[in-house]
Amino acid sequence: MHSSLLAVSAVRNVRPWGGDRSDILIENGLITAVVPAEDRAPAHGEIDGRGMLALPGLVNAHAHVDKSWWGRPWQSYGGEPGTDGRIRHERARRDELGIPSVETTAQVLEQFVRHGTTAMRTHVDVDTGIGLRGIDAVREAVAAYQGALACEIVAFPQDGVLRRPGVLELLADAARAGVEHIGGLDPAGIDRDPVGQIDAIFALAAEHGCGLDIHLHDGGSLGAFQFDLILDRTQRLGLQGRVNIAHGFAIVEVDAVRRRDLLHTMAELDVTMTTVAPVRMPQLSVHEFDDAGVRYGLGTDGIRDLWSPYGTGDVMGIAWQHARGGGIVRDEDLRRVVERATSAAAPFAGVERADLTPGSRADVVLVDAANPMDALVRVVPREIVIGAGRVLHG
Repeated sequence: MHSSLLAVSAVRNVRPWGGDRSDILIENGLITAVVPAEDRAPAHGEIDGRGMLALPGLVNAHAHVDKSWWGRPWQSYGGEPGTDGRIRHERARRDELGIPSVETTAQVLEQFVRHGTTAMRTHVDVDTGIGLRGIDAVREAVAAYQGALACEIVAFPQDGVLRRPGVLELLADAARAGVEHIGGLDPAGIDRDPVGQIDAIFALAAEHGCGLDIHLHDGGSLGAFQFDLILDRTQRLGLQGRVNIAHGFAIVEVDAVRRRDLLHTMAELDVTMTTVAPVRMPQLSVHEFDDAGVRYGLGTDGIRDLWSPYGTGDVMGIAWQHARGGGIVRDEDLRRVVERATSAAAPFAGVERADLTPGSRADVVLVDAANPMDALVRVVPREIVIGAGRVLHG
């Protein structure tokens, strides 16, 4: 599918992060130098950036690329509301829509790269109905990009962990098969056993040396209690730097003192967070998280799936939602949101370094904008997208 990805040796005449016009030199998928732009026409294998703004590739830190009806006929919203209602509806209809499959995933990935995503962390459903088929499908679809699209996988127990016999064994199988993370889901709200689920998945992570990425929709004091359990197990088992809480609605619902204490402990243990910036809820505060030293990333969640017809696959759109919903207006804060959607989020996708600097993975997005702030507030189209030194779009 992607056998003709063009390798790039230089991206010339661009403005990295809105600075001076520069040439970005690339070799073996890495940026080797950023030098003042030369006044000459690009040679073969070089791209003329035409003075455009250059940003690092976007990082989708919370995706579900295995399940979508993108590219298929319109699917009317059905089933019951609430997390458990959506789970039941999805299980009832996913087979008829070919979910999961390589084709489904390929459709989603195409939307991601068109919008500038060059690295991602995706949750992939693992349950007794589909086993590990979804993981195999995602791996095959990502492999078509020949390393130009970075991806880490979370084996995700969408239907619960303890309430479905056999799921823990499947998560262990996924860990043995090399997934980077295993997941959890609302230990209280879905499994009705927060201590049991958290102990079980932490034990698997400690045994197999993988990370943990836990969906936590439960809010208020119940959700905060599960934060406490997660933080306690992280410290007790020595899993610092390997645990992420996705959504984590409770963190914005508890009072300021409780939130401060939770954030402080998260920073000490390097427990990260990811958000999809839901429009119906207050947004996580950039300043509170930065001041506490808690790393967090932005993601699209599912797009056009059996949970919701919304979503385009554009992480910059999520960043806009996060900034607008949080009342962010100052240049330094707007730029920080763009950093959260790009270079600062690279570790969520297993990329050690992804900035427009020598030694970084050569993930470059070119847009027609004055600066990063302008690119964010207008959500400008991505003109050219380069992943690991190869053209993905444009």
